[in-house]
Order: sequence, then C-alpha cells, then structure tokens
Amino acid sequence: MPIVLDAMGSDDCPKPEIEAAKIAAATLNEKIYLVGNRDVIFQNASEQDFSGLPIEIVHAADILEMGEKAVKSAQQKPNNSMAVGLQLVKDGAAGGFITAGNTGAAMFNSLRKLGRIPNVARPALTTRFPIRTGFCTVLDIGANADCRPEYLLQFALMGSAYASKMNKIDQPRVGLLNNGEEPGKGNELVRNTYALLADSGLNFIGNVEAKDVFAGKADVVVADGFTGNVFLKTSEAVAKLLVDFLKESLMSSPKTKIGAFLTKDALKATKAKLDPNVIGAAPLLGIDGLSFVGHGRSDSTALVNGIKLVKEAIELDLLSVLRETIQEKLS
Repeated sequence: MPIVLDAMGSDDCPKPEIEAAKIAAATLNEKIYLVGNRDVIFQNASEQDFSGLPIEIVHAADILEMGEKAVKSAQQKPNNSMAVGLQLVKDGAAGGFITAGNTGAAMFNSLRKLGRIPNVARPALTTRFPIRTGFCTVLDIGANADCRPEYLLQFALMGSAYASKMNKIDQPRVGLLNNGEEPGKGNELVRNTYALLADSGLNFIGNVEAKDVFAGKADVVVADGFTGNVFLKTSEAVAKLLVDFLKESLMSSPKTKIGAFLTKDALKATKAKLDPNVIGAAPLLGIDGLSFVGHGRSDSTALVNGIKLVKEAIELDLLSVLRETIQEKLS
C-alpha cells in the first residue's frame, strides 16, 4: 500500500520531506504520497526531481505552523496537510501516514479523520526506547497528560500487542513506570492501575523504576503521557550530554585523539543506538488507522526510517492485531 508523508511537518519543511520521499520511493519499492502546499514544495524542488519515481504530489492549501495551538489551528485550517493526508488513509488509497509536525495536531486530525479503535478511550503515542538489551516499547510518551487507570490498562494491552508483532517478542513483559518496585508505591493513579494490570492476563511484572527500564527488565513500559514524556526527554537529554562530554574528553589532548581514532567505530555504533533519528517515528496506537509522528527536528534520515516503520506496520497488519486484542480483552 502507498504511504502518505506530510510535506509540511518538520521544523525545516519541506526540504527533509522531499529528500525522504525521493529516497524511500527509490529504495523501498513503495508509492509515496507527498502531501502539502504545492507552491511551497516546488519552491524547493522541481518536477524533474521526482521524475521516474513513484511519488505523487497531493496539494493541501493550508499549513499548520508548529507554534500554533494544535486543535484551534486544525479547525481553522481544514485543508491542512495532515487532514488531507489522513483522508487518503481513510479512503483506502494509502496504508499509513507519517508526519513530523505538531503531535497535538496529529492526534486531533487522526481522531477526526480515522477515529478510535472501538473500546479505546485515548490513543497513546508510542516509541521504541533504546535499552541495554535492545529496545523496549514505551507508552504514553506525550499524547495524554492526564489519565485514568483504565486508559493505562488500554495502553498496556496495545503496547503488548505492538511489541509482540513489531518486535517479535513472545509474551512481552509489561512494567508500570513508578518511583518504586513495591505494589503499594506511587500515586493514586499508579496504585489503581497496578490492580487492573495484575488482573489483565498480560505478562505483568509489576512496577519498574527508571533504572529497571534501562537495564532491560521490561519489554513494554506503561505510563501516563506527562510522566512518559518527561522520562523520554530527560533520557534523550542525558544521552546527548554524555556524548558531548565524551567528545570533549576525546579531543582534549593528542593522546586522547589517538584513542578516539582507534575506537571511532565503537563510538559510532554507540551513538547510533542513542540517536532518535534511528527510530524515525512513533505510532499513535488506538487510532483506527496507521498514523505515525516523528520529531520536529527530523531530517531526511529520520523520515526515511519512519517510512520504513510504517511500511513494516502495514505488512504485518498491525492495525488488525490491535483491533483483535482490544476486542478480545475489553468487549
């Protein structure tokens, strides 16, 4: 199925999106709908740039600016690139959608165009998080700041299904992010959620602290969107800080520069594991369609990796798996 790429999403749009569309179309054997304001796109590219490639430019007159209020701007600009792109998914013309635009606007437009999977109260923004043993699935990372225990139960069900299908993990271990491991620890939300997860039929291993996440204790980590977002952004900032400190130390003397040269391959591999661009995009699990959101700072590499993730989700029929899981557990 073709994939929709929002051309007006990233901080530097549409340049990274144009480049990503060209790379993905040439290497993935997939048709790409590049959706955005045609005039802006062709201020940065020519018809010849897309010649011979399975790329179709779809015009969307309205542009959502990153600094605008998400819901209000989406309502005032109904022909924005997200809405037009998601309509292609709704109509069955495309299998999935990806944007590097405002997360709130992506959520609002996805809900408006595609709706929720039946019995899902709130979709959750989900990511593959680098840990010692590989990756774990963390949700919610910012879509829902205020949550109820039943929302976190739904996040756990969808996160477990996602990890099982996309990460090929049998019976994923589900942990509840908390400030302590004991069942009685945490605020009221966490304590009440613990009881629901313990009775969910999932492979629930209990509360996990941040250190347990990095150690690879859980395959799926569940949190409300406020906590999950703080956890994610703090982790990204610390990773960057450590890399910057290491660069400074390795460049501080002739001797350390020699060491840097001898270990450059190992350092590159380590940096790649911590680079958000490698993940590419995060799915909005619970939306009744495949909708993915990348970082606003996404470059063409990040967007191509995000397109690859959407392609994988389409091929593995992730949406059907999520629908069946929710239907079985919550109907």
